[in-house]
Amino acid sequence: MDDFYRIRRLPPYVFEQVNRAKAAARNAGADIIDLGMGNPDLPAPQHVIEKLKETLGKPRTDRYSASRGIGGLRKCARPRPPIMTAALA
Repeated sequence: MDDFYRIRRLPPYVFEQVNRAKAAARNAGADIIDLGMGNPDLPAPQHVIEKLKETLGKPRTDRYSASRGIGGLRKCARPRPPIMTAALA
């Protein structure tokens, strides 16, 4: 582990901390309602499985999305003209 000294500098994994806190509370007798991501308790609907099978391996669906993102967020993130920047300073 000495070769990976940077790993020791990483913060604790937050979901592991939450899971440990839930387990401790359950062990102490608390009634926990877990609203976390969890695992599905039912199988995926058949029509969803069929659609996934239909699209697997197709060039059009075998890559990252071409989405341009959220317009309002892009507008806020774009650089301001110099005159606007000077007026805000």
